[in-house]
Amino acid sequence: MDETHNHKHGNHNNTDVGLNNTKEIPSHQLNHNTHSEGHENLESHKKHDGGQDHSAHVDHSGHEQMFRKKFWVSLILSIPVLIFSSSIQTWLGYSVPEFPGSTWITPVFAVIVFLYGGMPFLQMAVPEIKNRQPGMMTLISLAISVAFVYSVAALFLPTSVTFFWELVTLIDIMLLGHWIEMRSIRQASGALNELARLMPDTAERILSDGKTETISVNQLKNDDVVLVRPGTNVPADGKVQEGESDVNEAMLTGESMPVKKQNGDKVIAGTINGDGSLRVKITATGDETALAGIMRLVEQAQQSKSNTQILADKAAGWLFYIALGVAALTTVAWTIAVGFNVEVIARVATVLVIACPHALGLAVPLVVAITTAMGARNGILVRDRLALEKARKINMIVFDKTGTLTEGEFGVVAIKTVEDVTNAEALALTAAIEGDSEHTIARGIRKSANERQLSIPDISGFEAIKGRGVKAVYEGHPVYVGGPRLLEMLKIELPKDIAEFEHQASLKGQSVINLVEEGTKGPRVLAAFALADVIRTESKAAIQKLHEMNIEVAMLTGDSQAVAKAVADELGIDTYFAEVLPEHKDQKIMELQKQGKSVAMVGDGVNDAPALTRADVGIAIGSGTDVAIESAGIILVKSNPMDVVKIFDLSRASYRKMIQNLIWAAGYNIVALPLAAGVLAPIGILLSPAMGAVLMSLSTVIVAINAQLLRGHKLAA
Repeated sequence: MDETHNHKHGNHNNTDVGLNNTKEIPSHQLNHNTHSEGHENLESHKKHDGGQDHSAHVDHSGHEQMFRKKFWVSLILSIPVLIFSSSIQTWLGYSVPEFPGSTWITPVFAVIVFLYGGMPFLQMAVPEIKNRQPGMMTLISLAISVAFVYSVAALFLPTSVTFFWELVTLIDIMLLGHWIEMRSIRQASGALNELARLMPDTAERILSDGKTETISVNQLKNDDVVLVRPGTNVPADGKVQEGESDVNEAMLTGESMPVKKQNGDKVIAGTINGDGSLRVKITATGDETALAGIMRLVEQAQQSKSNTQILADKAAGWLFYIALGVAALTTVAWTIAVGFNVEVIARVATVLVIACPHALGLAVPLVVAITTAMGARNGILVRDRLALEKARKINMIVFDKTGTLTEGEFGVVAIKTVEDVTNAEALALTAAIEGDSEHTIARGIRKSANERQLSIPDISGFEAIKGRGVKAVYEGHPVYVGGPRLLEMLKIELPKDIAEFEHQASLKGQSVINLVEEGTKGPRVLAAFALADVIRTESKAAIQKLHEMNIEVAMLTGDSQAVAKAVADELGIDTYFAEVLPEHKDQKIMELQKQGKSVAMVGDGVNDAPALTRADVGIAIGSGTDVAIESAGIILVKSNPMDVVKIFDLSRASYRKMIQNLIWAAGYNIVALPLAAGVLAPIGILLSPAMGAVLMSLSTVIVAINAQLLRGHKLAA
């Protein structure tokens, strides 16, 4: 077996994410995406809640406060408009006392509401108009501007029809909807604030004389040594120099079980120390920490746009022209039918007023924000929304074997002993003999013994036998551990059953070592151990789930045909490619794509970068510096194949919600525009701006509620 595979990933306890690229935000998304500017460093995230600075992270909160304030002020100012509206008085059967100037209360307050509450929409429409890309804000501005201009003009025209009360209620609903949207997106984006809260404000730096000083986290530098007391948060990424403790990494990995940390292990900024005390040497601070990188990834994902979202933006642009077209047809049709008069102008104004697509604008952003937060909580970092959306179409997934389906480390996969020795006794003694060796196989033996929680016996007289194995003394007898050359040196033959065991192991490409004891009757083999790159316990379940989702599974590896076949057979993999060099992996992806497959590639993000880029969806699995790779659209914090299943589940669930929301949002306009134009006028059915506003509000509420239902979806596990 190629032992270089054991070092393919190195130590992956860290999660160094270093993505700095940003995506251009279309002008029509300025209403909730302008927060991409000004996010300079991790510390800026920490200013949150309680009136502190919000600008560094997301302007959702700033926009939320603005829309909330404007909504309440506009709503209060709208009350006199509604009370003094002749239409409302007629419908509700009441009248208000007249006094000098009372007839001007409705128009004056309506104008104030338009200038105060409607101005943000007009301002946000300017970039769309300048770029000649009419969208959401253009449509909203068109609706309220037409209502305003027509109503003011109607004061001086021979008609009693005005849209003042419809204008203020329309603006109120728009402000309320945007407030709800900003609030929902802020809550869905709350993962960033939650992550920011994980960072402590101060750290205890250990001085050269052994004393400690409390400093700001911003003052920490690489190679500083800090004291992390029990129950406190790790202030920066680093390596444990002294101490032992269980560290809670759930907020970053989603793994509820605390991870044991001891000398040499990596720790991640923001994780919570358990009962032990740790001395940690700092390796990364500020923007270089894993936490900062993850926050950048989450933020980028919130800014990136999926095909569905792009479709919604385009739909708003189409709707602008459709509204103008319907308005033109309405003008012509009504003029032919009744002649051109003020009522025709009122009908055209009604068409333009109720074409406002607020629900359409809300349909996708809410789902995007909620999906991103759900992914982050499950250790799935969506770097590119397009990648997550395309994941639902994948019908072939290709796994890199080492470190993905397997642990990337040797371990004991089978044991064969003579009759008077148990597996546990043989493994414990072998681990004791290999206790001082740093050989890959020795580490695998010790690891397997530790996992079984075996009691390691005492040995003495350790001696390395060059090229053949190791020797020690146990209970007064020499004992040996080694391979075929050791047996050759000791001039012994394997018992028949152990010889057959070694033959079967070699067919699977596994390495075999023997435990030999030299007794009174000469040396004899006590046990044989088959070692291989250990398959992850989650791999089989993940592949079974993928098959249930009608996704074929393939495996790429540089290992021999025997090793690849053994792993493929054990896991139920459909196709495998063995002895593949890293630079040829992307060619295998291309071969599958030429067969008409939609392919996702799962790799470690370094050796597999070309293949990740070539695939329809690239998924970088594992942590460490691999997470920073820009070849993958989706990054998994943990090296857990089951998280790959969650990606496809999340992709399908979020896409369903987006389509449902677009149908609800489009349904409003499909029904409202023809009714407003007067298609059913011959049978006495006309849609007033008031009823149009009610339908619009109902559509918006349904879309918002439907998006929130996604939170209840349980990802596959």
